[in-house]
Order: sequence, then structure tokens, then C-alpha cells
Amino acid sequence: MQIQAPRGTRDVLPADSFRWQYLESKMRQAAALAGYREVRTPVFEHTELFLRGVGDTTDIVQKEMYTFKDKGDRSITLKPEGTAGAARCFLEHNLYAEALPCKMYYLDAPIFRYENPQSGRLREHHQFGLECFGAQEATADAELILLAYHLLEELGIRNLKVKINSIGCPKCRPAYHRTLKDYLADRLDGLCEDCRERFDRNPLRALDCKERKCRELTKDAPSMLDLLCDECRAHFEELKGCLDSAGIPYTVDSRIVRGLDYYTKTVFELITETKDGSLTVCGGGRYDNLVGEIGGPSLPAVGFGMGLERVLMLLEGEGITLPEPRWYDIFITYMGSHRADAFRLVQALRAEGIRADLDHCGRSLKAQFKYANKTGAPLTGVIGDEEAAAGAVKIKNMATGEEQTVTAQDAPALIRQIIQ
Repeated sequence: MQIQAPRGTRDVLPADSFRWQYLESKMRQAAALAGYREVRTPVFEHTELFLRGVGDTTDIVQKEMYTFKDKGDRSITLKPEGTAGAARCFLEHNLYAEALPCKMYYLDAPIFRYENPQSGRLREHHQFGLECFGAQEATADAELILLAYHLLEELGIRNLKVKINSIGCPKCRPAYHRTLKDYLADRLDGLCEDCRERFDRNPLRALDCKERKCRELTKDAPSMLDLLCDECRAHFEELKGCLDSAGIPYTVDSRIVRGLDYYTKTVFELITETKDGSLTVCGGGRYDNLVGEIGGPSLPAVGFGMGLERVLMLLEGEGITLPEPRWYDIFITYMGSHRADAFRLVQALRAEGIRADLDHCGRSLKAQFKYANKTGAPLTGVIGDEEAAAGAVKIKNMATGEEQTVTAQDAPALIRQIIQ
């Protein structure tokens, strides 16, 4: 039986990895520009972290987590999202005692969700996430939205839309829950099973349901924006003012609630239009109570997550070609018994920072040249009997056909001169 990758996972092949590396470099640059530093957290956490942080009424906790018992009979879960792990790290290492805000990002972080594989979202996918702990002002929310927007715009993704909403805080949300439940009560039988189950504990999720019948029944539902407390309303107005001053297009969408229970106040999504319809590229919001809910002090926080696979898929759909680096600066070929001379030269060139290689497969000289051409190396070097006797190499420019013979010591300088 042939072993295959599990459903919902995907290999990144050597021929494609440069696309990931290019995207990751742009994401690192964007994060560093705003003062975010990298954090790396474990792939798995104690299950309790997600039960307390993400919420037991979410699809993630109810249906999608990869949870198992380890050999110590502890319940362990592969990370279904990145924020809870970052908050646990922030709390466990007392980062709240340092100068705030604490800005951190994670990149190429594997996320695991047992769901039907879909466009740009697999059972194992990878996220770029930014988390800002200790910042209460709406300028922090706006900073993240703008960072994501400008990053995607710079990459070449078109038709970007920013959608924002406020889902209130523990002071004003209970009143909205009562209002929403009154509205939904007469329509409860028509809602899907999930929405009916969540009706008592989290009726807000009905607004986010993807089932067509639920979207139809909730299209005229009351808006949280009409019941915001003074603090939440002022925060939302400041956010809109920041986005207005930045000149980016956005719309207020009261149906955006996001799928995680820890969100408060601001929630947002960046959406683009594709031939298959609207696609969310980035989503996030404020989670002012999460650190406290997992045992830490009460601290405001805001962040977002962006799927790398989805961004790469959109770039491909836009026909955007990312720059592919050269494999080699030079490929050294050799005749007969001069493999050892070629090997020494390659090592010397690499020590000088030049990307070089030689044939490791025992090919004929003709076959070596054919392989060198496939690699796209702009230069080839030849070591024959005469070159080996003189401690030299014949360097050929593959674009012009020009050949020059130089000593091994002078080869690095000539190679740099040609490729630059």
C-alpha cells in the first residue's frame, strides 16, 4: 500500500517553497515595521486552554479540535487557532510585567482543524498572526487593520474590502443578547440545529451562521451597534476616525461577529472578490477579557490571523508571479578523475558566499552540462586535465557563451563580477 499524506494536508515541494519564503519575508517586514517581534509557541497545548479561552459554544471546540490523551493521561489539543497560545505564553512568562504594549507575531504557525477541506483552508494550514497585549485605544485596532490591508495590497491582491463591527463588551452585550433572543424566539424552529443549541448561551452566533435559512431568518435582526454602551461607542467611533484619516475603504457590517467567544468590541475582516465569490483573507478583533479568563490580570488586547495558503492561492488566482531565486551562481563540471578537484573548488566558493554545486551522480561531462542548464545557473565551470594541472577552472557565461580560465583563487572575484 502506498503511503499518502492525510486528507486535508499538503506537501510544500522544493519547486514551490520559494513562494512561501517570499511571502514570509514580506510578512516579517510588515510586522517589524510596526514593532512586532516574533514568538514561537508549541504546536499543542492543554485542552483546557481552548475550552476556557476560545469557548465551548464555538464550532472549533465543539466539532473541529484534534484532541487526544497523552501517555500521562493529560488531555492535549493541537492548536486550532493562534491567539490563545500567545495569550498563555504572555501570561506564563510574566510579559505583562514588562513595558506595554507587548507586540508579538507568529509566522508559518501550523493550525489544525478537523473540517471539510476548502478553498485555501486545509485541516493543517498555516497562519501569520499579530497579537498586541496591553493597548486599550482604538489606534491599536486601526494599526492592525492597516498593516494587513497594506501588506495584501503590496503583494498585489486586488478588490480588497475592509469590514468592521463592534460586538460590545460584558457591560452592554447582555442587553443585546436579550433583544436578539426575543427576535429569534419566534424563528427558533427555522434555525439550524447548531444555532438552536447555542440560542441560550450565545445567540450572537446565529448572525455568523453560513446556513442559508439562518441567514434569511436573521437578515432583519437588531444590530448590536444600536445598544453599545458609551465606552464601546466611543471606541468604535475612534476606530472609524483612524480608518477615515488613513483613507482606506471600509464598511460597517453588523453581521460580522467572528467565530470565537473571546472577542469584545472591535471585530473586522478583510475580504476580496474572486470568481467563486467573496473570500475572507484576514480576520481579527479585540479580546480584552482573554488574559483574565485564562487566569491572568485584566488586560486589553487585539490581534488578527491570516492564512498563508489562502494568500498564496489568491496570488495565483490574480496571476501574480513571485520572484524565484536562482538555485546556483555557478555549476562546476569535471572530466574523468577530477571530481575531487571540483569538490574542493565548490567548497571554496561556498566559503566565499557563492552558491555552487557539482555533479554527485557520476554523469558524463555532456550530461553534466545538460543538468547545469536545467538548474538555470548563469555560469558553469569546467575542470579538465589542463585546468586541474594548473589549479584553474574554465568559467563559461551561459548567456553569452564567453569563456575565461582563471585560477581557483581568482574564481570568486570573477564570478561576482559576472553575476552582478
